[in-house]
Amino acid sequence: MKIAVFPGSFDPITIGHCDILERALPLFDKIVVAIGHNSQKKYLFPLEQRLQFIAQTFSHEPKIEVTDYTGLTIHFCQQIGANYLLRGIRSSVDFEYERNISQMNFAVSNNQIETIFLICQPVYSHISSTIVREVLIGKGNAEAFLPPKVRELIRHGE
Repeated sequence: MKIAVFPGSFDPITIGHCDILERALPLFDKIVVAIGHNSQKKYLFPLEQRLQFIAQTFSHEPKIEVTDYTGLTIHFCQQIGANYLLRGIRSSVDFEYERNISQMNFAVSNNQIETIFLICQPVYSHISSTIVREVLIGKGNAEAFLPPKVRELIRHGE
């Protein structure tokens, strides 16, 4: 079984993340969207709400699961039997950063966990959770960057 982990903070999940997931679906039997705990990060949305955003966005897709984890991503992959990490690349800066991490993960996993990079479609290359968070904090309209279910949940304060 081909299991991929798509790790991140997803604070919040964006239409760019959704595009990567939808394009990756034919490649894997299961994709686990995994929200990592980072004690150094300040989040806009609590973990439970981020889990809900993703679960409701992909409630129609049985191949996508959502969960959270602590510790190293590579250890989480090993715990659930995943042999692939899924990462989206928006720019050359993203690539350089992700390449270094993927090479380290490959070595630490004894060459067992491959990172699969999907290049972001140009229409989504300017979207990041960081920028969307800033728009939301500033009381701006970020709806164009969010999946429909997330827009609804934020509008209704859920």
